[in-house]
Amino acid sequence: MPKAKGKGRRHKYSYNVNRKRLYRSARRRAAPRIACSHIRHAWDPSKSVAQNLAEMGLAHDPNKAVPIPKKKLGMEVETDQRDQGRKIVRKPYVVNEMEYEASLPEKKSNTLSRDLIDYVRYMIQNHGENYKEMARDEKNYYQDTPKQIKRKINVYKNFYPEEYKDFIASLKPEKMDVQ
Repeated sequence: MPKAKGKGRRHKYSYNVNRKRLYRSARRRAAPRIACSHIRHAWDPSKSVAQNLAEMGLAHDPNKAVPIPKKKLGMEVETDQRDQGRKIVRKPYVVNEMEYEASLPEKKSNTLSRDLIDYVRYMIQNHGENYKEMARDEKNYYQDTPKQIKRKINVYKNFYPEEYKDFIASLKPEKMDVQ
């Protein structure tokens, strides 16, 4: 029987391969990084995934953790599976920390870009509420239509209502000085 192509040659040592990096990357691929810090710190590498999660009080298989009861024709089968499935939780602090972290209010991370804020402020400062004039402005690089500019200004108003009010208030004295 013939050999597979490329298998007959002698293996040479590759000097231009970084062995340390190769070993580290192989270890990282073998054991992926756990994203949740609470689970990562409580993880025991000598135990299996199911054993680790059971010790923390977490479910390894959601189908076994919350089973769907099977109904027979005409009557329901009642069994106390919850009492049978109780396991000892040795690391309850993991679940407690995760519950505490989940109960914290979500931090509002959505903000507008500095360019968009500057663009909206420039348009309001030079044109006031005249959106058609804003559309013809030379700084309208993306050739936004009047409605698109109005939408951008409304987004700015919704994101920064106090800043918008202060900005409009600061514009009024300037217009008084010009007249």
